[in-house]
Amino acid sequence: MSSPKRPWLVLANAHIRVSELTGLLDFFGDVATAVDQPLARLRETGLAEEKCAAIASPDNAAVDAAAEWLEQPKHHIVTWGDRNYPAMLREIPGPPLLLYVNGDADLLALPALAIVGSRNPTQGGTRNAREFARHLARQGFVIVSGMAQGIDAAAHRGALDVSGRTIALLGTGIDRVYPASNRDLAHEIATRGALVSEYPLGAAPERWHFPERNRLISGLSLGTLVVEAARRSGSLITARLSGEQGREIFALPGSIHNALSRGCHQLIRQGAKLVETADDILAELRPLVGHMQAVMDQPEPANTTSETPDDDYAELRKFLSHDPISIDELEKQSGLTIDQLSSMLLILELHGEVESLSGGRYVKKEPLQA
Repeated sequence: MSSPKRPWLVLANAHIRVSELTGLLDFFGDVATAVDQPLARLRETGLAEEKCAAIASPDNAAVDAAAEWLEQPKHHIVTWGDRNYPAMLREIPGPPLLLYVNGDADLLALPALAIVGSRNPTQGGTRNAREFARHLARQGFVIVSGMAQGIDAAAHRGALDVSGRTIALLGTGIDRVYPASNRDLAHEIATRGALVSEYPLGAAPERWHFPERNRLISGLSLGTLVVEAARRSGSLITARLSGEQGREIFALPGSIHNALSRGCHQLIRQGAKLVETADDILAELRPLVGHMQAVMDQPEPANTTSETPDDDYAELRKFLSHDPISIDELEKQSGLTIDQLSSMLLILELHGEVESLSGGRYVKKEPLQA
């Protein structure tokens, strides 16, 4: 395999962390040079012996398998060294060295909300997760979850219901579906959203993978909504990580007689925002969209979504001015649908071109300087 991705795959298969990458670059200058070093030279960096050995004698079969996988349509490998590495993940402790993506890799740069919860929810919990996902996806937010049964699956389906966008973070290799019962859902997410994994091809659903990948669910998102969770639910791990990463935490309250409400009530007691409607979340997240502007590297609105061509943005800009205009009026004047407008306006807000006001109104702003 001769590819710019090969050195990164060698390092990833050697379980090199981003924190360890810095030391390698200090020694050798770049990743390509680092992976061509003999074992004795690698030992001088202070890396663990097994990691040095894995770099000096890489698993070429695994690297070649990843190369073959990468050749398929809509398959991507995004590395720490790539400009399109998610800016939100660069901020978190323990970011992944690389990500395997099956689907639309551009979604990793868009404003997102994580929705997580019980694998065995009540009918009401499933309905709430799906409805919240629908509403927020209509507003242009990417819905992020872990493709588990229950609340995760409901959240993904809610976004897909309204032709919204959704990302599933996997606890397996990108080429495996777990649980197998979600095979059809995984196919639909890959087609209309993105499946993402930090684990190598063929990686099994090890128990420790799931709490580990939870940091990516919260890390990619501006906030995390917990819908039905027991007191020892893995969803509370995601919520805790969200708080540690400086993200927002939201929780849906429930009946005091429902054991699956206790985790949410515990979060609320600890300071999570109690939400009753999706608009409660929107009120908190919209001001945070500017935070993504601050951490993104030279964003380009026309490239952040494959569903909205340049001409549509140019047409929309004609109807924006320094006088407030409602989204309903924009729909009438532009000929674009509410769903299209919601997504496009969110992107323009992300790039400092518009400001959202109360009542679904928008005003034009001067673009932020790069």
